[in-house]
Amino acid sequence: MKRHPLWLLPLACLVLGCSTLYYGAMEQFGIHKRDLLVDRVQDARNSQSETKQQFVSAMEQFKRVVNVAGGDLEKEYNALNATLQKSEAGAAEVRSRVRAVEEVSEALFDEWRAEIKQYNSDALRDASQKKLGDTRARYTQLITAMKLAESKLEPVLMPLRDHVLFMKHNLNARAISGLGSELGAIQANVDTLVHDMESAIAEADAFIETLRNAP
Repeated sequence: MKRHPLWLLPLACLVLGCSTLYYGAMEQFGIHKRDLLVDRVQDARNSQSETKQQFVSAMEQFKRVVNVAGGDLEKEYNALNATLQKSEAGAAEVRSRVRAVEEVSEALFDEWRAEIKQYNSDALRDASQKKLGDTRARYTQLITAMKLAESKLEPVLMPLRDHVLFMKHNLNARAISGLGSELGAIQANVDTLVHDMESAIAEADAFIETLRNAP
C-alpha cells in the first residue's frame, strides 16, 4: 500500500473541523479509513520504536552519572536531563499516536458494520462479516499491546524525573552515588517497558499485514 500524503490531513481537519466531514474529504483524495488506519498504526509503531531507544539511552546515561567517580558531573547531568526531555516528548507522542489509532479504527469499524447491511448477497455479506470479525480481533490484540506498553511509560519517567531533579541541586559525587541503590528497580521498569514496546511493535506489523491483505 502506497504511503499517503499525510500533510493534507491537518489542513483538511482544520478547515472542516469535524471528523465525519474530515474522513469524507480524505476519501475525495482517494484516502480511505483503512488507509488512514494503516498510516496511523505505522506512525504509532515508529514512535514506540524511537521512544524505546530514548528510554534505553536515558537509562545508560543515568548509570553513567551514578557510577562516575569523578569528572564533569555537570556535563553528565546536562546530557541526562536532555535525554529525559526527549523521553518525555517521545512518551507524549506515543500517547497521541495511540489515541489517533483508536479514533480512526472506531470510524472504520462503524462504517464497515453499516456497509455490511447493504449487501444483497448472503454469501458476500457473510464473508464481509467474517473479515470484519477477524480484523476486529486482530485490532483488539494490537490496541491492547499498545496500551500496555503505554502504561509502562510513567513508571519509568517518575523516578528518572525525581533523580534528575535531585542531581540538579546535588552535583557532588557522594550525593549522586547514593542514588545507585535504586538502579536495579529502575532498570527492571525499563526492561519491562522495552519488552512491552517490542511486543506492541510486532503486533503493529502483524495488523498492518492483515489490513494490506484484506480484499
